[in-house]
Amino acid sequence: MPGEDDIKFMGRCLELAIRAKGKTCPNPMVGSVIVHDGLIIGEGYHLKAGEPHAEVIAIKSVRNKRLLESSTLYVNLEPCSHYGKTPPCAEYIISEGITKVVIGTMDTSEKVMGEGIIMLKSAGCEVITGVLEDECRWVNRRFFTYNEKKRPYIILKWAQSADGYIDIDRKENDERQPAWITGKAEKALVHKWRAAEQSILAGAGTVRADNPKLNVRDWTGDDPLRLILSSSGRLDNKSEVFRTNGINIVFTHNIDVKIADTVVMKLNDSNDSAVQISDYLYNSGIQSILVEGGANVFSHFISTGLWDEARIFYGKDYFRKGVKAPVINGKVFCQTKFNLSSLEVILNEGG
Repeated sequence: MPGEDDIKFMGRCLELAIRAKGKTCPNPMVGSVIVHDGLIIGEGYHLKAGEPHAEVIAIKSVRNKRLLESSTLYVNLEPCSHYGKTPPCAEYIISEGITKVVIGTMDTSEKVMGEGIIMLKSAGCEVITGVLEDECRWVNRRFFTYNEKKRPYIILKWAQSADGYIDIDRKENDERQPAWITGKAEKALVHKWRAAEQSILAGAGTVRADNPKLNVRDWTGDDPLRLILSSSGRLDNKSEVFRTNGINIVFTHNIDVKIADTVVMKLNDSNDSAVQISDYLYNSGIQSILVEGGANVFSHFISTGLWDEARIFYGKDYFRKGVKAPVINGKVFCQTKFNLSSLEVILNEGG
């Protein structure tokens, strides 16, 4: 059983790790601390792919290197054991004379898969694993889903009125804009979410009705890869999404779609669209997708079981009629209240 100090210092590793949320892909988020006589004497976290890993930064931050031999290194993910853009962290830890390493969870990617732990133990290091393991896996749930399930981590996000509608009834000549259910705070939060994910998906109906940009504006961060699901390919090339900087990919059964600066991916009739999109993203190295509409797209992902997390805003206003919200079942993970809505996060226990 881990002691209180182990839990405390692993918690600090996680605090450091999430500072780089949305910036490390395809690498996981990792934080590390060096502890000597109960005090942190060095710490660091992985900033982005290609740069030094957390363990290296933490070790280099220690001023008195003579203390390393009698210190403990904490890290939320098993140190790597292979040569990539950087040398193996396990090898570096050994070379610096550290003899005790506490690890949150094993790295289950094919390149590591316990080899870092084996390398440390073979060099005589005392290795403790499984400290705050659930929390460590949660922080890197995109990384683990991608490597273990061979698909991206899939998040569904929508807002619904107090009477269960995600959109109003629209007439053909209505202005193309969202029917707002939430407030400014929720909008900023959604843009923060967008910055944390590698791709974002909307259906053609949402593009036609809401005319979204599907980018990050109310938060600091990179725009996700934009995906549009349109079976017919009937899209207005003057829509905001096609006039916004960034990459667009249209998934369609219509190979004749022609939109400037847009990649068109042909869907086949032999498999679900959600499966084909998921496979495409996996093969492209994309670890996460935020699905933002519409109702048919949500229902499709839900019916195929291809979702991991649903983030649902419940507004206070009544629409009386319109487009019904999807029906979804899962484990309620957390709830948050805002002035104009409440947020519920649901996890897919069978995903």
